This record gives sequence, structure tokens and C-alpha cells, in this order.
Amino acid sequence: MSRRNKIYEGKAKVLFEGPEPGTIIQYFKDDATAFNAEKKGTLAGKGVVNNHISEYIFTALADIGVPTHFIERTSMREQLVKAVEIIPVEVIVRNIAAGGISKRLGIDEGTPLPRPIVEFCYKSDELGDPLIAEEHVLAFGWADEIELEEMTHYALRINDFLSGLFAGIGIKLVDFKLEFGRLYEGEDCITILADEISPDGCRLWDMKTGEKLDKDRFRRDLGGEMEAYQEVARRLGILPNADITEIADHQNKGQKQ
Repeated sequence: MSRRNKIYEGKAKVLFEGPEPGTIIQYFKDDATAFNAEKKGTLAGKGVVNNHISEYIFTALADIGVPTHFIERTSMREQLVKAVEIIPVEVIVRNIAAGGISKRLGIDEGTPLPRPIVEFCYKSDELGDPLIAEEHVLAFGWADEIELEEMTHYALRINDFLSGLFAGIGIKLVDFKLEFGRLYEGEDCITILADEISPDGCRLWDMKTGEKLDKDRFRRDLGGEMEAYQEVARRLGILPNADITEIADHQNKGQKQ
């Protein structure tokens, strides 16, 4: 990693220049943050698990026609992706009340919503990613009408697919966040799915017990974070026999950020 040119380091990932023009290496860290990075920690092996889960989901979404930045996983912690211009709007899809919507509207956590609700947040760590309306997106030029329509369309399509995928392994998809980017191909500009999809950005509950299998275990000091992440991976058929902690220790000894 020290031989590469670092482009950007975020809370959960590091981006490096890729081997070819128009590509980026996305490295998944073990860092865990919550409440806009006010709470911080390290979960040994989280980056390994999230890399594999995100690879699995992005590959499956590409198979149903959702365009993504994912090209291939290149190591236990890294994947090669297309370089995109990130649209500064997070898209959140909610199926069950939890987290922010429960606090804002006084809806009991766990209440099924009458239909999937799509929300938008302005990507700004300084401002705490505030909730915004479509009018804000258009008025401030963060995305145009076509991009907004495409992001909403893809978000609902992804929700339909992932809800079925997780239901098939006994998990409720409560809510999740997405990021999209602009991919420039000649004179064309295409809106594609970017970033990652993993238990870091989804709320996932066991259908039978209601046990949380996502980052809420870290947010709420419930413990067992890595066991929950690994359980999601295990049910998806990813790394079923791997000792993630051993893998993480080996990777950290062999690579320096």
C-alpha cells in the first residue's frame, strides 16, 4: 500500500490510484465509527468481511442490470472499481422504522412502514449529513432531475432485490444507505452505484429473534459486532470456514497504510 498514491481516506475505506486510468483501488479498513465519527473503535477483520459482502452484493446487482462501479475483488481487503465523481447525496431506503426516522417522527422502532420510504441526505461530515428534500438537491445543483430520478429508481429496485435476498437467509432488511456516482464515458455521463453495501450501511435483523446483525451493535454498545457481521457473511455463503481475526492479523502485519 505504501507504493501507491493515496487519493482519499474516509472513515471506513482508503482510495488509491488504480493500475489503469479510470480505475481506483478501494481498501476496506477495520475502523468503526458512529454518530458522525464521535464514537470510534476498531473491529478486527471488519474490512475483510465488508469487502467480501460488498463484492457479493454488487456482483448480484450487476447481474440484474444495476450499473455499479465494481470491477473485481483483488485481495482480502481490496477491490478494483471504476473511478466516478461521487454525487454528494446519500440515498436512504427504509422498510421498517428504526434509527433516525423513529427519533424524528416518534414511530416505535420495529414498526413496518406502509411502503418503502426513500430519503436524501446531503453528504457533509461537517454538517452531520443532514436530511434534505428533493428541492434542495435540485436547487443547489447537487444532482439534476434525471440523476435524481435514476437514483430513486435504482434505490427502489435494489431494495426489492435485497429484501428478497436477505429474506431468503432469514434476515429482515430494515433500511440501508446508498451512494451514486457519475461515470464519464466520452460525451456520455452515466449514473452508477458506488461505495459499498455491507452491515456498516444497512440495518439487518434476524427474522426469528430480532437480533441486530449490523453496526447498531457498535452504536449501542451491544457487543458481538464481528460475530454479527460474520453471521451475515456465513448466511450468504461467504468465507464460511475462515477465521476472520487471523486473516485480519496476517493482513495487517503484511501491509502498512
